[in-house]
Amino acid sequence: MRIDHGHCFCGAIAATFTGEPFWVCYDHDDDCRRAIGGPLTIWIGYRPDQVLFDRGHPKTFTKTRGVIRSFCSNCGTSIGYVDAGLSDEVYICIGFMDAPERFPPEAHGYWRMRLPFIKIDDGLARTDTYTRKRDPKLGLPRERE
Repeated sequence: MRIDHGHCFCGAIAATFTGEPFWVCYDHDDDCRRAIGGPLTIWIGYRPDQVLFDRGHPKTFTKTRGVIRSFCSNCGTSIGYVDAGLSDEVYICIGFMDAPERFPPEAHGYWRMRLPFIKIDDGLARTDTYTRKRDPKLGLPRERE
């Protein structure tokens, strides 16, 4: 069985991930960009029972209705998020992972929202909205504040 590990910059939070992730995707939307402080990110999708925090407890924050983000309260490392529109799914930021090279993305989400200087010619599928089927009642990130 595949086992992966991750930890924050200061090491206060560590986690173990068992099994294959079900989804790995580039994310170009402005909501996530602002939350993680980078031009884009890659989210790794797991089921909640695949994620075990071995050390420390992430702090959580919500600004976008239905989305709860987690991070290290010591160093600020983005850990992941859960979304009420995606039941039974946990997304982990690739920067939290000990071996990020093990998670090649499968697609691009919010392609039209990418920054104009981001040039990626990888042949992956590109969508202008979510890459996962979400509860439409929650709307797009911009509509959910």
